[in-house]
Amino acid sequence: MTVAAEVSAARRCWRLLRLAHHLLLGAAATLLVVPALPAPARRRVRQIWSQRLLRVLGIRVELDGPAPPPHSLIVANHVSWVDVFAINALAPAAFVAKAEVRTWPLVGWLAARHDTLFLRRGSAADARRTEQAITAAIAAGACVAVFPEGTTTDGSRLLHFHAALLQGAVAARRPVVPLALRYEDARGSRSAAAAYAGDTTLWQSLQSIVRTSDLTLKLASGAPLTTAGADRKAVARRARTVIADALFVGEADAIRHAA
Repeated sequence: MTVAAEVSAARRCWRLLRLAHHLLLGAAATLLVVPALPAPARRRVRQIWSQRLLRVLGIRVELDGPAPPPHSLIVANHVSWVDVFAINALAPAAFVAKAEVRTWPLVGWLAARHDTLFLRRGSAADARRTEQAITAAIAAGACVAVFPEGTTTDGSRLLHFHAALLQGAVAARRPVVPLALRYEDARGSRSAAAAYAGDTTLWQSLQSIVRTSDLTLKLASGAPLTTAGADRKAVARRARTVIADALFVGEADAIRHAA
């Protein structure tokens, strides 16, 4: 990874001010407008808001491959809190998130009102409830997105995929769409500027993003994987292989497939 080029202090302040304004607009729309809209319109509002958020943060998004279709489960690697908005900008989805996200200032409140499924780790009852909710959402025509690593990395490695999060799609016999997320700098090298991993706080991650120049998020969407008659662990392995191949193209096999 390389050292990212930085923007001026004035540009950083301007990005933060625009972000605060955009978050307040999102909160107002969530309170006053979104509840009265039908589900397709709510998803479209979420998509437009997420696209604008990425522009406010100065993140350019490039997509390689088709957008995930309705009635599918998106399976992605996880680098940053930005990942959620990037996927929503591509294909508005219901997300499975750790229960702690609900406590985040404003962001947690917004997530709770935009189809997020909160999962309490270590709770078998919560896991069953989440599986049923995923199955129901996909059957109703929505996309659902999960991060089966169960945590974030700085983007330089890909962890083991927890297959349990794929059971909802397997039960519904709906396709799983592998989606690789790779942040790059102006030279096309992998960037950790957006990473929200390890001891990095949400505020530190945000500061890193707003001071970084020419940050690009490349999304590589793989062909949908069929789940009819499949085992969830086998589907998880296939999805992980597709994502690893997209993330670490040209790199050593040991890096591409290390857990």
